[in-house]
Amino acid sequence: MSPRRSVAETRETRQRILDRSLEIASAEGLEGLTIGRLALEMGMSKAGVLGHFGTKESLQLAVVDQAAEVFEREVPRRVRQAPSGLPHLRAVCEAWVSYLERNVLPGGCFFTAATAEFDGRSGPVRDALAGMNALWRRDLRVHIRRAVNDGDLARDVDVDQLIYEVVGIMLALNHFLQLERDSAAPDRARRALDRLLTASSRTR
Repeated sequence: MSPRRSVAETRETRQRILDRSLEIASAEGLEGLTIGRLALEMGMSKAGVLGHFGTKESLQLAVVDQAAEVFEREVPRRVRQAPSGLPHLRAVCEAWVSYLERNVLPGGCFFTAATAEFDGRSGPVRDALAGMNALWRRDLRVHIRRAVNDGDLARDVDVDQLIYEVVGIMLALNHFLQLERDSAAPDRARRALDRLLTASSRTR
């Protein structure tokens, strides 16, 4: 076997482990990941699985990164051609609703589940989750401020409050989809977002 093929196969195996780990973690939590289970499902030894990550915590951190890549692909990248400002903000919100509606991951929003699992803890995994959430709020802030500058949102809009309410709607959507199995939840979320953004366009 050539060195190039060996490296490619190692990367492919690592990716397969990550893909399956993300599926498990989205439904059962990051603590639901066990090296033994992954080894059994992947037809590998425990040492073989660990050889790709080193420790369970390193695996969890890699899964957080993988989840971020999936979210980036399904939401920001899907709307990168949308016009700046409010049209982009609305497109982002719609892509986010669609991401949850389409059950891209079997357990719904990975970050919602993982944040609830780790928010009361300390350590690298919690810090990674907090960092990803902060980056997403930063992106929302950018889109909102551009909408304000374009005159599509009121000059006196409370940006932090608007972010809080957008995130709250998405958390509610994930809850009603996953726990309540409410098929009407995506449309409720869309109406709530439209009402919120429409109200934010009026000067107070």
